[in-house]
Amino acid sequence: MEQLHTPYFLVDEIRLRRNLNILRDVSARSGAKILLAQKAFSMFDCYPLLRRYLSGTAASGLYEARLGKEYFGGETHVFSPAYREEEFKELLQYADHFVFNSPRQLEKYASRARAAGKEVGLRVNPECSTQEGHAIYDPCAPGSRLGTTLANFDPDQLPLLDGLHFHTLCEQNSDDLQTTLRAFEEKFGPYLKGLKWINLGGGHHITRADYDRELLISLIQDLRQRYGVEVYLEPGEAVVLNAGFLVTSVLETIHNGMDIAILDTSAACHMPDVLEMPYRPPLQNSGEAGEKAYTYRLGGPTCLAGDVIGDYSFDVPLQEGDLLVFEDMALYTMVKTNTFNGMPLPSIVWRDTAGECRVVKTFGYEDFKNRLS
Repeated sequence: MEQLHTPYFLVDEIRLRRNLNILRDVSARSGAKILLAQKAFSMFDCYPLLRRYLSGTAASGLYEARLGKEYFGGETHVFSPAYREEEFKELLQYADHFVFNSPRQLEKYASRARAAGKEVGLRVNPECSTQEGHAIYDPCAPGSRLGTTLANFDPDQLPLLDGLHFHTLCEQNSDDLQTTLRAFEEKFGPYLKGLKWINLGGGHHITRADYDRELLISLIQDLRQRYGVEVYLEPGEAVVLNAGFLVTSVLETIHNGMDIAILDTSAACHMPDVLEMPYRPPLQNSGEAGEKAYTYRLGGPTCLAGDVIGDYSFDVPLQEGDLLVFEDMALYTMVKTNTFNGMPLPSIVWRDTAGECRVVKTFGYEDFKNRLS
């Protein structure tokens, strides 16, 4: 790893395969089809591996749908809160399943999708919040724009539908899915007979060590048996959970009431969820502030005063040139990077099962320059 120039993302094949084997087992035992939610991870260099385990991809718009169709194959599903007319025409070339957000969008586009041989679904809002502390990621929050509530659901549109979709979870266990399913069935269960499928969306932390996979499997089997439907899951994080790293170097250490280390990676540019969630990413060989002998606030090199990753402690003082390795950095990282301040983007590296590293992608000045003119 030392011969690679920091910062860089590293995706580990052994860890990725572990997740994929778990997902394949869940799919085989439950009968569900599992899709990759590309909004969390769209490193298409490893799509040939992923498609050996998963049934296809889920997209949030035109470019993700095209990427999934061209590089992954299998089924290509797309959802958007509202489709643009000119993009919908192109999407018909790529997507197999269209999920619409409202009765109006369904009325506007469903017949054209069906005429093109596509399957059609409606995203519904079961109005059942199970999240704590992450309102920005709660599609069931009051005033949510995502999904059709029962009050706005039009049963007369059922002939247009092949399935219903809901997505309400974020990094949650199957007990929260069970709670959501009760609310979903209470509101929309009477309309499921005769439909082809139910899509349970994403946010299922299926590959997490404490995730109750047996409950998930039983919930899916029960849905399939009682309603005679196909069941889809579209996890993003679960596919690459704990399979990626962000390797960075210490550029400088300073003191201002506490010890501070300036890194060559940026929370704002390279891991914006640290500021958006917010959360404190795991860091190898470190502890909480004050837990070990030397505590540092780790910050990035941008001009943003709040470009701070968090406070961490170490057994020995940090020195210029030290390598730090942040964990669980495959999900919602590469897909969200930006070049604020002209910050270079981290390279992307693949580590195979033999431990050999291959640089998949490097970025330079042109990637920054060509965004704006």
